[in-house]
Amino acid sequence: MSLSVETITGAAIAGIIPALARLRIAVFREWPYLYAGDDPVYEEAYLAPYVGSSGTAIIVARHESQIVGASTCLPLKDEVAEIRAPFAQRGLDLERFFYFGESVVLPQWRGHGLGKRFFAERELQARRMKAEFAVFCAVRRPEDHPARPASFRPLHKFWADRGFTPLPAVSCSLDWRDVGATEESPHQLDFWIRPLRDTAIPDTLLTGIPA
Repeated sequence: MSLSVETITGAAIAGIIPALARLRIAVFREWPYLYAGDDPVYEEAYLAPYVGSSGTAIIVARHESQIVGASTCLPLKDEVAEIRAPFAQRGLDLERFFYFGESVVLPQWRGHGLGKRFFAERELQARRMKAEFAVFCAVRRPEDHPARPASFRPLHKFWADRGFTPLPAVSCSLDWRDVGATEESPHQLDFWIRPLRDTAIPDTLLTGIPA
């Protein structure tokens, strides 16, 4: 089963958004996000910053003509306020940071190396945009959560193998409705960081003390 991978930038991004919205709906229902969204129009609106940013790249994996996986990235300054906030509140220059968004792959196409490829291609885009650091965040869930699958293995080692370090004192909050819930609720997401140059991670990110 062959896969092709393409990095899409510029005006062509708008044409990918509907497919990315559908992938988000399908994949994020799974643990650990448990996202109950089912409205493609809402998803496309959520993804609007990616269309509006000149630094966006979407890496798309296809089997024949079908999009089976995708991964996003853009300058942190162009992300939503909730994701920018932990860095802005510490007085950091957002131009220094590049944000890695979602990586979503249909279940039958996992285990084909797409996760590694997505990180590598996003890093290339971050370097093209002259960023000093790549960052991303992941949802925090308690280990005893009743929906946690027994077979689940955290991705911490995979992320560390890609050169990322956790920032335990840096997090943001996003609201969504969990599977089985009737209303939205806040969710904490923890940040990870990777220097892209020979630059030290800012102390305020390591200590959690705003500048």
